[in-house]
Amino acid sequence: MATFLLLLLAMLTTIIAQKELIVNITILHSATAEGAVCLDGSPPAYHLDRGYGTGLRSWIIAIDGGGWCQSIPDCRSRSTSDLGSSMKMQPPQAKFSEILHNDPRTNPEFYNWNRVRVRYCDGSSFTGDVEDIDPDTKLYYRGARIFNAIMNDLIGKGMQNAENAILCGTSVGGLATILNCDKFKSLLSNDAKVKCVADAGFFINAKTISGTYDIQEIYQRVVRLHGSAKNLPLSCTSAMEPSLCLFPQNVVPYVQTPFFIINSAYDSWQIENILVPKYLDPQHVWEDCKSQISNCTFSQRIIIQG
Repeated sequence: MATFLLLLLAMLTTIIAQKELIVNITILHSATAEGAVCLDGSPPAYHLDRGYGTGLRSWIIAIDGGGWCQSIPDCRSRSTSDLGSSMKMQPPQAKFSEILHNDPRTNPEFYNWNRVRVRYCDGSSFTGDVEDIDPDTKLYYRGARIFNAIMNDLIGKGMQNAENAILCGTSVGGLATILNCDKFKSLLSNDAKVKCVADAGFFINAKTISGTYDIQEIYQRVVRLHGSAKNLPLSCTSAMEPSLCLFPQNVVPYVQTPFFIINSAYDSWQIENILVPKYLDPQHVWEDCKSQISNCTFSQRIIIQG
């Protein structure tokens, strides 16, 4: 197990020169019947490269990242891009690298597994589920339905027979992995060995340098707009305000499935967006520090360490 984890962590975080593997897109048109659609109402999408040999009954599902949309204008803008519409996912192929590659020299553990890349087009880490369509913008907030539809489609394509299964993701996809880890496990047989891996998805509820909780307010807006509360882990939402259950620090204690977290101690996105948002640094005092920790002053490092 220790060797397996070291290999997995290395492959998730190390870029290795390799020949590109290009995989065609699967547009899940059937999902629209159950209302599982991207922000603009287009069908969800994923990419699948089939496993073979000893990997025939093993699956690794990787969820894309891409941030959240917390307001109607924000989501409307997103709906015109590949982060909100499968119609904008051009070209209709995706690169598979690192843990999704099919080269055993690069990816010795998973090269012949069924490898899936899930496209992210809902803006809520796959938690949203609002029945009504916004009458003015024609936007759909249905992220949780997308996750369910894609997983059920993969179940029908052989994942129901999985002996091994890994759900993983990066950034917002890493957060989606934590939030959906137990749900993923529940879709598979009791005999399947299931693990989850969140890469750079451990967003913390930290104060800004002015002492405000901006990220908590962002999450409140996301949960309210997308109707996310009912799709967050009940064990967490029954204990605290639903938007707090978007923070892994509050969800992790309730996750039952084995999972692994990869996160830099110096997380550049969280420094730039949670600790020091641009509006709090009008004189650009933090600009050099945010781009490279070695440029930080002693006092800035103390604040970051705190």
